[in-house]
Amino acid sequence: MPTRHGRSSTLSVALALGTVYIVWGSTYLAIAYVVDTLPPILAGGVRFLVAGSLLLAFILAQAWWRRRRNPEARLTRPRLIEWRTAAIVGTFLLLGGNGLVSVAEQRIPSSIAAVIIATVPIWMSLGEAVLTRRMPSWLAISGLVVGLVGVAILLLPSEGIDAIDPLGVAIVVCSALSWTAGSLYARRAPLPANQLMGSGMEQLVGGSVMLGVAVLLGEFASLEPGSVSTESLLGLLYLIVFGSLIAFTAYVWLLEHAPISTVATYAYVNPVVAVFLGLVFREEPLTPRILLAAVLIIGAVVAMVSGRPREAEEAGPGPEVSSLEPADDAA
Repeated sequence: MPTRHGRSSTLSVALALGTVYIVWGSTYLAIAYVVDTLPPILAGGVRFLVAGSLLLAFILAQAWWRRRRNPEARLTRPRLIEWRTAAIVGTFLLLGGNGLVSVAEQRIPSSIAAVIIATVPIWMSLGEAVLTRRMPSWLAISGLVVGLVGVAILLLPSEGIDAIDPLGVAIVVCSALSWTAGSLYARRAPLPANQLMGSGMEQLVGGSVMLGVAVLLGEFASLEPGSVSTESLLGLLYLIVFGSLIAFTAYVWLLEHAPISTVATYAYVNPVVAVFLGLVFREEPLTPRILLAAVLIIGAVVAMVSGRPREAEEAGPGPEVSSLEPADDAA
């Protein structure tokens, strides 16, 4: 990791990290409120189309201001191949990742969705091993096994307060796999060096794809504006402003100013925050079964993240980090 992160104050890093922890952890709760009265794919499309447009508008305004001060300053325009990458990555991350989480939260509590999405680092590690044709470390294999046991516990049939819709769980697992596929592709495909521009392009294209799918699914036709609640609208606004803009900006800043191992801790803090908020605000059940699954999954991710090779940390992030946002923005 570049040494420049050493110049950042501990307070600045703590504030940015806290923003990512709390805001991205809370997006699962916000999605739960959104899908109460809004179609999930349609709402997600609006969210990312608006957020992507605002990000790109900010970049253009910033470039215009710099050019006024320095006429020789130029903004590098994205190449066609970079737009193609943004389309592929945006579809996998936003439609397949975030969209499926939103669909699943119509069937299962937001806290369970967040816990399952926490398995993404495990799938990422396994996917990297397959692509590089290298045997996964025993830590990665152990994490995969333990994480799968945690997911299997959630899939077990049960009744009463402990009942969990297995289809909802399966949908979130597919979401995690889609997020993993998109992230792994982005690591090797060309994207703009400007991380905010890359994210803006992905959200703009991904949001447009989601709106197209919403049309095909009949979500526009089934939408009844009069039945949309204030909570759903506020939840959507929160996801746009805080989830897709403020928290992501803090995340990009952290990648430039803090060790990657520190930034990666959001992967297992976010589900803890989501479980707590779901319990407090929506009275989502926290049964022994859910608690055991959460401990297994989060524990496996903690072990894998803390056991990252030192050289992986020193390599630092590349231009594609904008695609490695969690499923919140996956979520």
